[in-house]
Amino acid sequence: MSTKFWLVIPAAGVGARMAADRPKQYLPVGDRCILEHTLHCFLDHPGLLGVVVCVALDDPFWPQLPVAHDSRIRRAPGGRERADSVLAGLQMLLDEGADVGDWVLVHDAARPNLAREDLDRLLSGLADDPVGGLLAVPARDTLKRVGLDGRVLETVDRSVIWQAYTPQMFRLGALRGALKHALEQGVAVTDEASAMEWTGQAPRLIEGRADNLKVTRPDDMDYLRRIWREPR
Repeated sequence: MSTKFWLVIPAAGVGARMAADRPKQYLPVGDRCILEHTLHCFLDHPGLLGVVVCVALDDPFWPQLPVAHDSRIRRAPGGRERADSVLAGLQMLLDEGADVGDWVLVHDAARPNLAREDLDRLLSGLADDPVGGLLAVPARDTLKRVGLDGRVLETVDRSVIWQAYTPQMFRLGALRGALKHALEQGVAVTDEASAMEWTGQAPRLIEGRADNLKVTRPDDMDYLRRIWREPR
């Protein structure tokens, strides 16, 4: 049987580095926008219990998407930071009857090339894990630590360095508690795993594909168009 899970998509960012006329998650690639592609991998999964998309209160783009009317999807108010948005999404799930022990996946709105096999690998690999974890990719290139002057201080051992991706998968109650506590203490958390780490937990890494990229710059869009070659 498939592992059952809820999904939270923080999508309140503006994507300033794209220098576009709209947030990057709404930029079109093929016959859909990035956010629609992102949701596509999850919506046909048998383990999906429901989705919360966290968008800005004044977001004019989300209501125009056909997927916004999917009965499995709820809209929550996005916050100033990623953690604020995710926390709002988790709270909505609890308010609507989700259990604190349920698995919840958090995935970047602008990470549209998640492979189904990676999603299944994450779900099966963490199904019985006491903490949870995330998709990640081991560092491939030589890494340098630099000083303020831009000069190399040392070469870092890449064998112990991994690049964190999403989805990230944790128990709903544990993740909500970790994010809430971190925000109350003014701790900067850049992803859900770092919030869990701050509470003393050690998330497990599940190796995924390197092409599960997060769209950040215009050349990322060019890359997607090349590898997809046709509308998805």
